[in-house]
Amino acid sequence: MDTSWEARAEAASFYGFTDLPSVHQRGTVVLTHGQGPYVVDTNGRRYLDANSGLWNMVAGFDHPGLAAAAKAQYDRFPGYHAFFGRMSDQTVTLSERLIEVSPFERGRVFYTNSGSEANDTLIKMLWFLAGAEDQPQRRKILTRANAYHGVTLGAASMTGKPYNSVFGLPLPGFLHLTCPHYWREGHADESEAAFTARMARELEDTIAREGADTIAAFVAEPVMGAGGAIPPSAGYFQAIQPILKKHSIPLISDEVICGLGRTGEVWGCESYGFMPDAIISSKVLTAGYFPMGAVILGPDLADRLQAASETAEEFPHGFTASGHPVGCAIALKAIDVVLNEGLLDNVRTLTPLFEEGMARLAEHPNIGEWRGKGLMGALEAVADKDTKTPFPGHLSVSERIANTCTDHGLICRPLGQSIVLCPPFILTSGQMDEMFTKLQGALNEVFSNL
Repeated sequence: MDTSWEARAEAASFYGFTDLPSVHQRGTVVLTHGQGPYVVDTNGRRYLDANSGLWNMVAGFDHPGLAAAAKAQYDRFPGYHAFFGRMSDQTVTLSERLIEVSPFERGRVFYTNSGSEANDTLIKMLWFLAGAEDQPQRRKILTRANAYHGVTLGAASMTGKPYNSVFGLPLPGFLHLTCPHYWREGHADESEAAFTARMARELEDTIAREGADTIAAFVAEPVMGAGGAIPPSAGYFQAIQPILKKHSIPLISDEVICGLGRTGEVWGCESYGFMPDAIISSKVLTAGYFPMGAVILGPDLADRLQAASETAEEFPHGFTASGHPVGCAIALKAIDVVLNEGLLDNVRTLTPLFEEGMARLAEHPNIGEWRGKGLMGALEAVADKDTKTPFPGHLSVSERIANTCTDHGLICRPLGQSIVLCPPFILTSGQMDEMFTKLQGALNEVFSNL
């Protein structure tokens, strides 16, 4: 009987978002601990994690201040909820802090355990509000193809990924507009400005076809994360927001990945110069040290939802661990670490080096483009650079690159035909050089063998 960690993992674990042929061939990487931006497996091998765990471990894997905040709160008050007019002092303090660092002059915060739950909560808030304001038909949610908003039923329906069809999703009323990826979606001889204008016309046409009074919100990531680190085309949000305002359709910024520093500003909406009606937060919110999400409501939605809840006497929704005191204590420390202990400054310092390294790798004849914002980016593999022709799917090119990187002590993420990098905010310039050197070697090895 094989008692290795790899065999035990495969025998007892049911995998999600995992390339099973790779697992069967290579085994599971079972990790024991981390050191700064590195993780260590059961065989003692060390890997530079250029994924920040899953976009979230931005302060590394052994930050003493975050661990101390958790331990202190566990000793003081280890758990509670936010139901029935009771919540912890840490929950109150975090809500105040989130509104303070948000772009909103005031607002309200509702807590969940993940970004998926936060997006599902947002949908229920919008549907609750529509009913309370005598507009029960206002239920449709607009998002974009290739967007990722989570895995729960509503969030998965917002997610514009074809794999959700295996679940019979999306649910009715979730509409996916064109992905605003100019390099891939632009027409021949279409300028970027013309492409952006076409995206705006598509939105206007969709609203006219569906009826503005049937649409509850437009939900968008400032940069599409799990779509492949896809920034919008130039002027995109400035083109669509006036259309949404004209039709009284809220614009929700899903900042699960972008929020709290990843794009080089505190919020992705600030990087792209637009003011949303609400923000969805998770991941960096606790630097990955606790599962938590939040819906941060701007003034208009906060006031309207508060009025609707007072009329109904409650908002009948919540989670047992909503506003968990330990999670809130960690989040307060994480926000302080990012904003006041140099992590956001380091993102801004490293961004030019990151862009230079990505541009250098994009010179490879089988890399069609590099794209990104701040410390998130992707390299898209192509069989033909001039025609942007992708490799045949059966070659699993990005999976091969990621596996080869793992063999060389680097963790990066395959997404479609792309390799995505989103390193921790604590990375040094030397570690960034290590990341690009190992990725360069993997690209050369894989492409030379195709």
